[in-house]
Amino acid sequence: MKAAYLFSRICLLVFVISFITSCRGQSHSNRENDTVIDTQSDNVDSQIGAYVVEIFQDSKDNIWFGTLEKGVAKFDGNTLKYLTTKEGLPSNRITSVIEDSIGNLWFGTGEGVSKFDGKIFTNYSEKDGLCSNMVSNIFIDSKENFWIGTWGGVCKFDGTIFERFSIPYAKVETIINPDTKNWITAISEDSDGNIWFGRDGYGASKFDGNSFVHFTTKEGLNSNNVQSILEDNAGNVWIGTRVAEKDNPDVEKRSGNGGLNKYDGQKFAHFPGIKGLSDNDVYGIYKDHSNDLWMSTTGSGVYNYKNNAFVNYKVPVPTMAFLKDKKGNVWLGCAGGLYRIDKNGEIKNITANGPWK
Repeated sequence: MKAAYLFSRICLLVFVISFITSCRGQSHSNRENDTVIDTQSDNVDSQIGAYVVEIFQDSKDNIWFGTLEKGVAKFDGNTLKYLTTKEGLPSNRITSVIEDSIGNLWFGTGEGVSKFDGKIFTNYSEKDGLCSNMVSNIFIDSKENFWIGTWGGVCKFDGTIFERFSIPYAKVETIINPDTKNWITAISEDSDGNIWFGRDGYGASKFDGNSFVHFTTKEGLNSNNVQSILEDNAGNVWIGTRVAEKDNPDVEKRSGNGGLNKYDGQKFAHFPGIKGLSDNDVYGIYKDHSNDLWMSTTGSGVYNYKNNAFVNYKVPVPTMAFLKDKKGNVWLGCAGGLYRIDKNGEIKNITANGPWK
């Protein structure tokens, strides 16, 4: 089988299997002891995680790496420490990390949402009103509303009560995978305050506070299987999609449309001349603090888009998460571990033992 097909299937299978877990009610844990990685150990090839799917830098400059099997790893500039179920997380599958306005860290996990104040974990699940324990993303908008994306739809959260937020289904002609029908793949906000939702099979939906506008292949998307949504500094909305046909068990029917889309408010632009950005999967789109964009591909590394040009970096494994830190290093969470593009453009695999400097 082709590598692209394998990655698409592995991603879906890993996510589905990872998130089919039992419910837990709200709980509190006060465990301050992290798991410390000994940087002198002989296990120099130990990856941060087989799947590093989230990277976040907090207000204290700690960098957090969410994995699907090892919990979340925190790097404070000197030491790497893991937080897992032993310390109070409800699951070791961490798909989202975000910080609120008062410094609490929020983790989206395979068994609900977890708030961490630096010492205590407060965990929320379906028993507390969460739409689904299978959390895919957490987003805090400009009004400090919490949006929780799950495999069972979207919930809004005010810190106490979860409220299900219904999104109408766009009319599509493609076959919908029942396992991912309600999967919220992306949540973002544009400069006008509109909230955008990505779904696997139903395209992108924009909510202006009162009504929805849907964007599917009928409106110009290259695929209805949206994976990422982000607005650039000029007001364009970039949407990454995947090739749904790669799920087809018939090897002869695994080709189709997918890739990168740019929406200027009127029409969609595609990029057939850039290898990996058309008829392919674009899982991640990220805007760094310089307002440059970064896009993942399957099989063609990652692209940095700046000054209206694409610069390619030959990262050897598919990328799912990005972070440009305050020192200018670009961290890449991948299917296969953690990578870093240094300021000089050198690509390095960063294991649990480094190189961190």
